[in-house]
Order: sequence, then structure tokens, then C-alpha cells
Amino acid sequence: MDKLIYLDNAATTSVLPAVVDEMIPYFTDGFGNPSSLYEFGQRARAAITDARVRIAAHLGVDAPEVYFTGSGTESDNWALKETAFAYQDKGRHIITSSIEHHAVSHTCAWLEKRGFEVTYLPVDAEGIVSVHSLVDALRDDTTLVSVILANNEIGTIQPIKELAEAAHARGALFHTDAVQAVAHLPVNAAELGVDMLSASAHKFHGPKGVGLLYIKKGVKTRSFMDGGAQERKRRAGTENVPGIMGMAKALDLGMADLASRAAHDQELRDRLIDRVLAEVEHVRLNGHRTQRLPGNANFSFEFVEGESLLLTLEQKGILASSGSACASGSLDPSHVLLAIGLPHEIAHGSLRLSLGEETTAADIDYTVEAIKEVVVRLRAMSPLYEDFVKGRKPISAVK
Repeated sequence: MDKLIYLDNAATTSVLPAVVDEMIPYFTDGFGNPSSLYEFGQRARAAITDARVRIAAHLGVDAPEVYFTGSGTESDNWALKETAFAYQDKGRHIITSSIEHHAVSHTCAWLEKRGFEVTYLPVDAEGIVSVHSLVDALRDDTTLVSVILANNEIGTIQPIKELAEAAHARGALFHTDAVQAVAHLPVNAAELGVDMLSASAHKFHGPKGVGLLYIKKGVKTRSFMDGGAQERKRRAGTENVPGIMGMAKALDLGMADLASRAAHDQELRDRLIDRVLAEVEHVRLNGHRTQRLPGNANFSFEFVEGESLLLTLEQKGILASSGSACASGSLDPSHVLLAIGLPHEIAHGSLRLSLGEETTAADIDYTVEAIKEVVVRLRAMSPLYEDFVKGRKPISAVK
């Protein structure tokens, strides 16, 4: 291939030219500090206010409820840590799911080391959290529930509205990590009924280094960073004006054509899934077949190492990611894939393909042919192949 086929949009997306154009003036002519009292700084302040209003409208919330952060990870940390401590007099029990992004799961582990008790809800084989399991786990001392809206690996979409209602019925707050969902799904925080929601600009063609946290009016949460009065004294630090303006523009663009982009992504996603399942032996689709992000497909291939699959596909011009954590330096398979019931050896052979509006049907067809070729080659070198010949159950038997 003369061009790269980028199928890792869940990791990050390109910054759209219109977004860059929106940002540039705040690097040059309008670079003033928003906290300065003179007009040059106040013009930057006015721009941030405008961006906050635009973003809030897209999320269905009031502008003062939107706080700007440096990333989705920061937003998750703020939502969990500072809310947990703010409500610790009521209780020190937190509930989350077993398939959260590490920004949430590692934060929960941090809280456990500081005396909080965390319940990790199981998921079914398709990665869905049961509302009944949440109801059973809720206690009088539960202060916060955090469940990801759409999983970053397998794409499964959770019943957030119902989960939030269950949490509120027992007096607990509800946070959702919507980093993968915003501008890819209709996300209205008010309609979902959540108290806090995290998002990150670079997941929807905005710049890296800027995110947001929606905090519903009346929710008590401590300041996350000290040092200044920015973000209504809740998050100190000079605002990233170019980044904030880029995020607002990216969200404007993303919401304007959300339906058509989602339809495009879903059509190609289904083409990809249907062909792989039909044309590659001993493969499993991870996540719910239809209740998933429009552009997400995650497969596990038996007798194949995910890292080898990734690197070989890269040689063919296809950029994707593995469902296992080996790419990040860990030998352990993905906690998400283990949570949905995959054994270690199969979880290691996973591939996540995440599409974008630039993806074409030709890209999908080329990718499928490449996967077929690479899987055959890698299986021929697999030491597990002999086990298969001796009658080992194929991946289709895994429940």
C-alpha cells in the first residue's frame, strides 16, 4: 500500500484543519493570560467563556457545570479522588466495573490504599454491567459509582441511564468516563442522569492535552489542583486557551455531522466484522455485536500473539492496536478481555480496529485480506498449533 491505513482512532485522532485554524489565533494574536485584568487578557477570558457555553450546549448541561482539565485521565482522577474524600463522612464505599479504563481502575486502587473500599462489578461475556448487580452491591455507605459509558477496548456501550438511576435510589453519586463516546454517540449528560462526566478532545479530532469534567450543580467535590483561582477555584493553573478553543470547535464539528459519521462508521464496522468472522477460522468478536461504538471492532484470534499480529500488519501499512497490554510493556493480557471470560492464551491474541470518517470500504477489504494472510502465517509458526491438531477446542467454544 502506498498509504497508511489508520485504524487506531480509539487511541487518538487527527486534528482537523478547521480545529487548527480555530486554535492558531490564541497562540499568536490572542495569547493573553485569561486571568489578566487588562483587555488583552480579558479577550482570552471571553473566548473561554464562549467555548464553555458551546460545549455545555452539546452535553445538555449548564455552562458553569463544565470544567476544563488537561486530559480525560485527569478528569477521571478528579471525579473519583476528590469526590470520595468530599463525601467520606457519609461513607467510604465506591463501586466501579471490572472493565474500566486504567484512569479509573488505577485511581480506585489508589483510593483502596487510603482506606476506601471498592467493589468491582462483573460483566457478562459481551462486557455489559448488569443493573441488578449494581443494585445488589449498593450499600448505605456507598458514595460514588463510576461506570464507563463505552469501553475503550471492546466498544460495548453500558446502560448508563439505568445504572445512574439505581445509584441515585440509594443516595450515591454517579460518574461516567465518556472519553470514547463523546462526539461518537449522542451524549447528553442531563438525559443520562449522571452527576459527573469525563471527556477528552483528542478522541474526537481535537488537540491533545485538554479535556473536561462535567460536575452537576450541587455535587460536593474538592479542588483538584491548588495554586490559583482558575476554573472557579476548583482547578488551578493557567488555562490552555488554544486547546480549549480547539476542543470546542472539534465538538461543534463532531456533533454537526454525528448521525452521518456514525452511519458511515457502523456500515464499515459491520462489513469488517462480517468478513472476518466469515473468512477467518477460530476467531471471536469481543464485545456486544450491536450495542457497541460505531467504529469499534475487537477480535481474538486463537494461536496468534497480538503483538506479532500488530507488527506484521504494520509492515503492510495497517495501524491498529492489540487487546493485550504487551504494547505498553506488560506481559499480562488485557483486564477487559479477562473480565469477559477469555482465557489468557486467547486474550493475548487480540486486535482492536477503530475506524474513522477517513476509512473507506477499500481500506476495510485490504485489511481483511491482510489479516487473513498474516493469521495463517503466524499460526503456522505457533507452538500451540499441535495442540489444535490434537483436538483442542476452538475459540468458538469459549463462553
